[in-house]
Amino acid sequence: MNEAIELNTDKMQAEVRDGIGWMIFNNPKRRNALSLEMWEAIAAILDSFQEDDSVRVVVMKGAGDKAFVSGADISQFEENRSDAGQAERYSAVSASAREKLAGLDKPLIAMIQGFCLGGGLGIALNADIRIASENAQLGIPAARLGIAYGYESLKLLVDLVGPSHAKEILFSARRLSAAEALHIGLVNRVVPAGELEDAVCEVAAKIASNAPLSVKASKRTIGEILKDPSDRDLDGIAEFAKTCFDSQDYTEGRTAFMEKREPKFIGR
Repeated sequence: MNEAIELNTDKMQAEVRDGIGWMIFNNPKRRNALSLEMWEAIAAILDSFQEDDSVRVVVMKGAGDKAFVSGADISQFEENRSDAGQAERYSAVSASAREKLAGLDKPLIAMIQGFCLGGGLGIALNADIRIASENAQLGIPAARLGIAYGYESLKLLVDLVGPSHAKEILFSARRLSAAEALHIGLVNRVVPAGELEDAVCEVAAKIASNAPLSVKASKRTIGEILKDPSDRDLDGIAEFAKTCFDSQDYTEGRTAFMEKREPKFIGR
């Protein structure tokens, strides 16, 4: 990374390579289950990636080959979520991290292998693109734990797969195969496990090579489209387009096209 990120846990890792920011859930002994400290580290990593102009796209992945994120670290429930008061404090930390995920204005890719369950699927739902291995299993076991998900998390799920599929996922608490997840639109693509990282790197590299302002405008505009009509910032959408047309990158894109060469975008 350009600058080291100070994290309070070794169970999260971050690095930047070739314009791609990698956020790695590093708790393989627990199938990358999320601890309170990991939630705190997620927010710090995303803040760093957001501020780093060299980062064009962010990829989330789990360490090892068994899981993306298997959910919350249940071993911490007694200490951190034993009653409503403790659960509220835990939720405040996780909500802050989710706000960072939702507010990231750079493309976010989830590289999903193995288990992607509960809070892990909740994190993946915040990604713009989800690419899964054939051995991935996805689900939300909340009904088997006696817990309930909040509005924002469930809205992401319903927006993605529709209310009927969302109800089946939540009511049954069963695990979906990668093929099922692809069929209902929960993931964008499924590839053999041995090809997953190469497939993700190919997509991320293509995004990183494109004009950052244009990509950012597309992400923000699609976000506005998903809002209720009365909440949409149409003036903001128009401003996104104006910024792109007035940018150096627009000039570079046109010039590179006419000169039949690859453009070199700078994000301005």
